[in-house]
Amino acid sequence: MRVPAWSRASGVGCLAGRLKNLTTFRHVKRGGRDDDKVRESFFDMFRTIGAMACSLFFALSVHASQPAATPYHFTNVRIGGGGYVSGLLFHPSVRGLYYARTDVGGAYRWDQEHERWQPLTDWIAAKDANLLGIDSLAIDPSDPQWLYLAAGMYTTPQAGDAAILRSHDRGRSFRRADLPFKLGGNELGRGNGERLAVDPNDGRVLFLGSRDAGLWRSADHGAHWAKVDGFPAVATSPSSSASNAWRTQPIGIVFVVFDPASGRRGQPTPVIYAGVSTRQASLFRSADGGRSWSAVPGQPVGLRPSHMHRASDGDYYLSYGDEPGPDTMDDGALWRWQPASSRWTDITPIPDQSRPGRGKPAGFGWGDVAVAPSDPAVLVASTHHRYTPHDLLFRSTDRGAHWVEVFAHSVFDRREAPWTVEHTPHWMTTVAIDPFDPGHVIFVTGYGLWSTRDMGRLDAGGEVHWTFVDRGLEETVPLGLISPPQGAHLLSALGDLDGYRHDDLGVAPLQFQAPPRYANSEAIDYAGQRPERIVRSGYLREPFGPAVRASWSDDGGRRWQAFASEPPEGEGAGSIALTADGSGVLWAPRNAKHVWLTRDFGHHWQVAAGLPGGVNVLGDRFDAQRCYAFDAKSGALFVSHDGGASFAPLAGALGAAARGHDHVQLRASPDAAGELYLAARDLLLLRGEDGGKLQATLPGIDGVDAFGFGKSAPGGHQSTLFVAGRLDGQQGIYRSDDGGRHWRRIDDNAHQYGRITHLTGDPRVFGRVYLATSGRGIVYGDPEESTP
Repeated sequence: MRVPAWSRASGVGCLAGRLKNLTTFRHVKRGGRDDDKVRESFFDMFRTIGAMACSLFFALSVHASQPAATPYHFTNVRIGGGGYVSGLLFHPSVRGLYYARTDVGGAYRWDQEHERWQPLTDWIAAKDANLLGIDSLAIDPSDPQWLYLAAGMYTTPQAGDAAILRSHDRGRSFRRADLPFKLGGNELGRGNGERLAVDPNDGRVLFLGSRDAGLWRSADHGAHWAKVDGFPAVATSPSSSASNAWRTQPIGIVFVVFDPASGRRGQPTPVIYAGVSTRQASLFRSADGGRSWSAVPGQPVGLRPSHMHRASDGDYYLSYGDEPGPDTMDDGALWRWQPASSRWTDITPIPDQSRPGRGKPAGFGWGDVAVAPSDPAVLVASTHHRYTPHDLLFRSTDRGAHWVEVFAHSVFDRREAPWTVEHTPHWMTTVAIDPFDPGHVIFVTGYGLWSTRDMGRLDAGGEVHWTFVDRGLEETVPLGLISPPQGAHLLSALGDLDGYRHDDLGVAPLQFQAPPRYANSEAIDYAGQRPERIVRSGYLREPFGPAVRASWSDDGGRRWQAFASEPPEGEGAGSIALTADGSGVLWAPRNAKHVWLTRDFGHHWQVAAGLPGGVNVLGDRFDAQRCYAFDAKSGALFVSHDGGASFAPLAGALGAAARGHDHVQLRASPDAAGELYLAARDLLLLRGEDGGKLQATLPGIDGVDAFGFGKSAPGGHQSTLFVAGRLDGQQGIYRSDDGGRHWRRIDDNAHQYGRITHLTGDPRVFGRVYLATSGRGIVYGDPEESTP
């Protein structure tokens, strides 16, 4: 916090010191012993008053230096799900209490009363955004207040270390215990589990299977952790890693399971199992509370375990795949293990599925096999990576001896999220059965959760009804947001789900009309003087067919048409922008060496001279001849005055201001032609002209993650400024109604959403702001006084 120099220079005795000088002067003039007593009496009084006055003045000056706070109401723009729910746990002793974890969007608790998910990790700030990847979660079977999250999104060198987030009020508040290693909540194997577990007989004891640092134990409710030295070295060997197109990643220990029947209440459980993601011997058992371990005899090899569940009769069920998932899996199996007889039984539902050593792999594996807590004979199992024609769900009522395929007798209610009509269930890596109702089954997918409460109808040949239970759970990753001055208030470009036009922020609409249908839309823009004209660019993944990876709309995003062609280089996506009048489109496709200009939506293309590839492009909001570009990594800025045909480096102080900075952002002002705003994560917020003149350094803002503009305040003429970043070093979301001279913080510590990647205000609703989170979907905020 900053205190004005003139107030910092004065101590708490400032006024008292001046009063002392004054009384000393009077003493010299008057003299005498009685006058000395009077002087000292007056001085004591003045010193007390002075100290109180200076303390009050100091407090007021400090308070005045802080940004004013404006209370806001934040909520999600409704889409529903949209991302991978990587795990789900029912509490065994409290009806209706269950939790979900996600790979990039934190954790949730089911709110039984309101029938919606309650987000639990929105308090995580930008600097800790890595903790929004939840690699595992655990509950204490004997105390329903306890919830533990193993948080950490990546194991890359750039990622921070992981942490255990501990709650004793069901996730309403957390305490943090840092770990000396990383976790991978958004890496391979994230759908396995659970690698974090609480001892059912002694809730003080937890075990955590790491990805690359072995097995760890806590004896104080997760506050402190120590490595278990006796665990086999295979957990940190190369065989417990896996590779995808990105890199080789450690998987390590993927589940820990206690045998509660082996112990007694109040003492640590002796028998514990742990599974390592390796094709070698992978299941290990301890009979002494975790001090020593040995491989379970007779276990299958050649596949990696992903889940292990204990039935109430003491048997165990395991799912296997040749890879940890979720990216790929070409083979797998389900096994039942009976410890009492040391017997292993292959219960794979598709009897002719080939396994290693028996010929060609089946082309898919198995995600999970759940056992009903209330009936050890009832199982539900899911395939994984069976895209032809789609993944399947199976149910058994005789411990896996016979199976019935569920989806062949199912009806899906898609009213909560109409866009799911284009999606079949996939990445079903967790299946959970309600401990109080075996008819209530939930399975996860790569885009949300499906739930049924009438699974038992299958036994009589009836239909199973599934609903998309994702109200409150929003996990999309927005890659671009626009709020035009007419038409729909919000249009978005999203990872995995293409994009949406929201006429009503509280209703989940269909995606942008197809064709084209992109896996990701990565950029979206409207023409400043023709806002009904919109363009977007994206890309497709297998098994989607070919398509032109840019499209345009002339009716505010209701209907779309693909460009006639793409530039002769690049891989789609990238950055795309319209000139102010909508007559020209600049496109910088991914991995292209140039930026391209078209004036007829792809019938003809020309190189935008003077620009390298890989830059971001934008048009002026008023002047169709003015266009801009910037390199977000180097800070190089460019300007065009011929409608994007040619560019030159932006000169002057503004052009030099961002060089050498990273995460640079350049925005065209909505208030005047040729006016630009420039920011970066390690740069002050600047305003300047496209000739290079620096107009102003906006006070206080010393780092920006995202910024944008909204409707001016009543009676005002300047657009409202919104910033997600740092004001005097304090992270938050800020609003300025006077061009950046004064700022108000509009978020609070409970609503930080990790790192905000994009934002925009609404040009028609004063105070409204739309936020693109890094995994919690699109959030919008309104001042509380204007919230219905």
